[in-house]
Amino acid sequence: MQAGELEAQIPQLRRYARALTGDAWAADDLVQDTLERACDRWQLWKAGSDLRAWLFTLMHNLFIDGARRALRQAGQRVDIDDAAPELAAPPAATDQLLDLQRCLMRLPEEQREVLLLVTLQDLSYEEVARVTGTPIGTVMSRLSRARSRLRELMEGTPPAGSSSAPAVLPFKRMK
Repeated sequence: MQAGELEAQIPQLRRYARALTGDAWAADDLVQDTLERACDRWQLWKAGSDLRAWLFTLMHNLFIDGARRALRQAGQRVDIDDAAPELAAPPAATDQLLDLQRCLMRLPEEQREVLLLVTLQDLSYEEVARVTGTPIGTVMSRLSRARSRLRELMEGTPPAGSSSAPAVLPFKRMK
């Protein structure tokens, strides 16, 4: 692996990290940690394999480890629904963008990761399965649930189980 190959992946790593964390500073820290781990463990990367998928796997594992560590350290979690009355309304010009980000952050972590890897990073289901270490069927199921739940959140419709069937976003074709 050459430095140029690694540097070429940084914009995609930053975009995915920002979508995962929802915070520019935390995303930059996650990218830095990912690049440090990649440099420390470069001998584990198989020449000729997909460098991007390997880096995303490293980032995924670091993010999960960090989230678990934060839960242990925090001791208690506050649900965004509980804090909603205390949140200030966003400016009118950015309502939809901030609403999308808020709704993305309300998805369960494993669903959000799969959705972002498929839609934002344009990875195939197989690549997402490798990155997350889950079977391809689980990836497809999480993606379907994430799309349905995101649509419900964006439209303000009640969660699944209500009388109206949720609209489903089109699936990405497998590569």
